[in-house]
Amino acid sequence: METTKTGADVLFILLGAVMVLAMHAGFAFLEVGTVRKKNQVNALVKIITDFAVSTTAYFFIGYAVAYGINFFVGADVLVGKTGTAFAASGFDLVKFFFLCTFAAAIPAIVSGGIAERAKFGPQLIATAVLVGVVYPFFEGMVWGTRLGFQDAIKGVFGQNFHDFAGSVVVHAVGGWIGLGAVLMLGARMGRFRKNGQAIAFPPSNIPFLALGSWILCVGWFGFNVMSAQTVDQISGLVALNSLMAMVGGILTALIAGRNDPGFVHNGALAGLVAVCAGSDIMHPIGALATGGIAGGLFVWAFNQCQNRWKIDDVLGVWALHGLCGFTGGILCGVFGQEALGGLGGVSLGAQITGTGVGALIGLLAGLGVYGALKVTVGIRLDQEQEFAGADLSIHQITAYPEEVAGVHNDASALAAHISATTARRTA
Repeated sequence: METTKTGADVLFILLGAVMVLAMHAGFAFLEVGTVRKKNQVNALVKIITDFAVSTTAYFFIGYAVAYGINFFVGADVLVGKTGTAFAASGFDLVKFFFLCTFAAAIPAIVSGGIAERAKFGPQLIATAVLVGVVYPFFEGMVWGTRLGFQDAIKGVFGQNFHDFAGSVVVHAVGGWIGLGAVLMLGARMGRFRKNGQAIAFPPSNIPFLALGSWILCVGWFGFNVMSAQTVDQISGLVALNSLMAMVGGILTALIAGRNDPGFVHNGALAGLVAVCAGSDIMHPIGALATGGIAGGLFVWAFNQCQNRWKIDDVLGVWALHGLCGFTGGILCGVFGQEALGGLGGVSLGAQITGTGVGALIGLLAGLGVYGALKVTVGIRLDQEQEFAGADLSIHQITAYPEEVAGVHNDASALAAHISATTARRTA
């Protein structure tokens, strides 16, 4: 029976890891559908390459930072045949896989904010630092035993900081890092007139944007439900709460966004981001309210950033992940209370404190990492490259090569094409 249970747990968390891995396709298509056509290839390449860099950094550095565990032992130890450091049947290995897909969401989130003007190489360097050091530092504080953070929170408020599936650990941290990165990069060329008036850059492909949202929504049930990590801890409440928060986000974004398809599809994600923290303890009505608040908040914050604050966050990653994750962390302390139908065991003070610490770490990391790269190697494409698009400038091919007639994939022809395109624009 013990062997059967272990095998079931391995399969359970492996399925969760695969579902969250599939979410990265959602990140990719959400970005592809939002950016202009000349930057679609770059969006696809960034997400998959960031995942590769993230996995490498998390394997060699990040997992040890978060949990004090490394993999520099024999395979017999890793699968639990020798010693007691690792569980049988490779359970700890698939647990790493699962948590690695969470860690890799950090650069995937940031990618949407810095789209269309960021250099490729420096972004990979930032990914390695963020996933190797910054993210696991806070992950270890909340989900591990690092720095006595949870003990201190419990000592003051009587309860730990509760973040079941990462509203704060993953989404708020990633979104606030993204805000720092966007501020360091500055706005895209032509995004704002000299008088401050915003120039709209409409999404290039609504079906791709919608596809990305749907992939993320489906994968999110692995993200949330499988956060239990073992079969005996699985809860249908998490699944229902995730569903209710998703539809709550859709409905309020539909109303606040006045039927705009971009807001509708991102509203679903806003609700899911916000409910992660308390999905295991809220009543479904509380989850619906949480998602509804997040959906409306996303529409408001996105419009404020783009039109009033002049922050060119392309996919609205701060509004979606940073602010909605922040809100979800706090609302966990509201709708998780027994008085509002929740299971209890949560403190509003603890939630406010833990959420604030996560957001602060994320913002400082975003400003610090991207600020350091900006003054050392540069983080932004030059004007000619940005105008020609990241696809041609970085990858020497576009998503629609037939539209670039006469341009070959050699460096000289590319340079001539960029110069000619810039000359025509100037004229």
